[in-house]
Amino acid sequence: MKVAFLGATKGMGRALARQLAERGDVLFLLGRDAAELDKSARDLEVRGDAGSIGTAVCDLERPQTFAPALAAAEAALDGLDAVVVTAGLFAPQQELEADAGEALRLVTVNFAHTVAFCEAARKRLLARGGGTLCVFSSVAGDRGRKPVAIYGASKAGLSHYLESLDHKFRRAGLVTICVKPGFVKTGMTANLKPPPFAGEPDAVARRVLAAIDRGTPLVYAPGIWRWIMLAIRHLPRFVMRRIGF
Repeated sequence: MKVAFLGATKGMGRALARQLAERGDVLFLLGRDAAELDKSARDLEVRGDAGSIGTAVCDLERPQTFAPALAAAEAALDGLDAVVVTAGLFAPQQELEADAGEALRLVTVNFAHTVAFCEAARKRLLARGGGTLCVFSSVAGDRGRKPVAIYGASKAGLSHYLESLDHKFRRAGLVTICVKPGFVKTGMTANLKPPPFAGEPDAVARRVLAAIDRGTPLVYAPGIWRWIMLAIRHLPRFVMRRIGF
């Protein structure tokens, strides 16, 4: 499988890219830091057996980088079978409430610019007859919650968009996969207290890889979050006001 991967240098993205490389998929890495991209590419070349791995700068804060980066990936790979997006921003609710500029930055990157990138990717995939678009959203978007009001809103919009893509374009050959991670032990969550059911990046990556292979449109990772959020979505509003979850 020929994969353009945005966000493969850290956390869950790094774990998923490694598993793709180890099984022989051909990767082209996209990201904002050229030095980090090159470092990750060399690491993946050692782990995989698909030859050299190309890179291109693609920054979710700079939409003008989207089309050139995707064009570079398509040219280097001689086509695209899949585009994977794990990149995004996170900040605690209290920080976002205290800094309106940072809140706007996060919502713009996680929703508006990620949608713009996905639109560019899905057009390229459909032009070639279809493919897979796998994008990381979050369980934070499943229900309005006190600790993640702004971050959760950005992910709720993204999840809605990805579900709509799957409804509209599945018959045309575009397989859209929305990944909703729960709490996963990564650098992004290093300063947060993990719950008893916190996940590990490698386990999450295995679950996502299986979803890509099967074309599963929605995947919670770790799997227990499907049931946690099912319960949370059905709690009455007055209960949600009282609890801190």
